[in-house]
Amino acid sequence: MGATVTTTATNEKTWDGGNEPMGASYGKMMMWFFIVSDALTFSGFLAAYGFSRFKFIETWPIADEVFTHFPFLHGVDAPMYYVALMTFILIFSSVTMVLAVDAGHQLKKTKVAVYMLLTILGGIIFLGSQAWEWKNFIQGSHGAIETKGGSILQFVDKDGKRVALADFAAHLPKERIQKERRLGVWFESGETIANYSVAEVVEGFKANPNILIRSEHINKDKKKTVLTREESLERLKDAQLVVEGANLKHNEYGHKLFANFFFFITGFHGFHVFSGVLINILIFFNVILGTYEKRRSYEMVEKVGLYWHFVDLVWVFVFTFFYLV
Repeated sequence: MGATVTTTATNEKTWDGGNEPMGASYGKMMMWFFIVSDALTFSGFLAAYGFSRFKFIETWPIADEVFTHFPFLHGVDAPMYYVALMTFILIFSSVTMVLAVDAGHQLKKTKVAVYMLLTILGGIIFLGSQAWEWKNFIQGSHGAIETKGGSILQFVDKDGKRVALADFAAHLPKERIQKERRLGVWFESGETIANYSVAEVVEGFKANPNILIRSEHINKDKKKTVLTREESLERLKDAQLVVEGANLKHNEYGHKLFANFFFFITGFHGFHVFSGVLINILIFFNVILGTYEKRRSYEMVEKVGLYWHFVDLVWVFVFTFFYLV
């Protein structure tokens, strides 16, 4: 009885030639695995954001009232304009990346370099824009009062337009000291003192009868509820803290979880964009040096392109969740 002998090819790598699953190289498959796992991570973050927003829907900040700044247009109300511009720049960088990959398939070194450079510039502009958006979000532009129960009270005129604390707060002759370690060995650094005290805001409010308080609660018209003058004075009795801008503890725009999610999710996405820009710079210099021209393959450009498109796609979801919905 003859024995059956099975032979295997040992002169080829496991992932080589015709052995490539779905016609994809090992590098491409690993990039896809990373993208899928990272997509699940972002999905979890956005799901948590959606759950929290649904739970606190009545006090959740309105994006059109938060992101209203535009460079060189101080005092101009431009809701979502700059965020839309940021989004356009990032999506356009995806277009230039597609062109870079296509030029690589045609082995056109110069075109690959040009389109890679445009992609890098798009990423850098987006990161700079995001940093500028963070700065304005953290600093704030109007200020508010936080009550003992943690509610946020904003100030508006009779037409419902926001009024900044600087426009009406009184100036009381009382010195306030910022707690710092250098002032004494027993001191601990405290929170940054606001420009105005609660007493100054309350006194200024009483002296300006045309100013009302707007609570963080959203009414049936999907707008913040404006209180009467009498209701406003009553709510000010619970005033505990002056809030300017937003951080992880306080948020002048509304519920503090909004700021927490904003910093974490947009920051996490920004880290991805920053990583993508660094990788693109490395690939760009390899293109300039002719590394891929010698290999007669620009697959590295295609792999980093997959990552860049993923980062852009994630921003579309972040943009939708935070700014549009």
